Amino acid sequence: MTESDHELRPILVAVDFSPFSEAALLWAARAARCFGAPLLVLHVVHDPESAPGYYHHSRKRKKHLKRIEEAAEEMMAEFLERAVTDNPDLLGEFEQRMVVGLPITRILEVAEEIGAQLIVMGSRGRTGLSHLMLGSKAEKVVQLSQLPVTIVKNPTVGTAEGSPVIASGANASESS
Repeated sequence: MTESDHELRPILVAVDFSPFSEAALLWAARAARCFGAPLLVLHVVHDPESAPGYYHHSRKRKKHLKRIEEAAEEMMAEFLERAVTDNPDLLGEFEQRMVVGLPITRILEVAEEIGAQLIVMGSRGRTGLSHLMLGSKAEKVVQLSQLPVTIVKNPTVGTAEGSPVIASGANASESS
């Protein structure tokens, strides 16, 4: 693969509207600018039917999901509007996409679908019991991804600046 092939492949940044994902968005925008790559901002609406311990009524499911999707669309618009307003020079052109499903699976599927060169995610940096109980979507994406993944951790209080942690997917060394 040549350097020019890499330039056109997009960078995918997964967001959940938290300060951690805002830091990831800003880091991804800087990386996209440096690489001359398109930027795709992705939000996965977690399908509540797939969450263990929940019941659903098949006739009401579509209506319930629609409301969740509508709320997520509003939250995405507000999140991106705030980020663009606060960082107009950094966040120029980007594509946004919202999909429904399990976040880890859908992030990896969309990355493959668009031929992404890099996945960027924010991380809360939980440790100890909360990490064991909740797990880490970012950690699982790193483990399962065939692409390099950048995790942006711990934004400084009062800012959206974060420190990147570069992690490679399972087969990243094969593309070198």
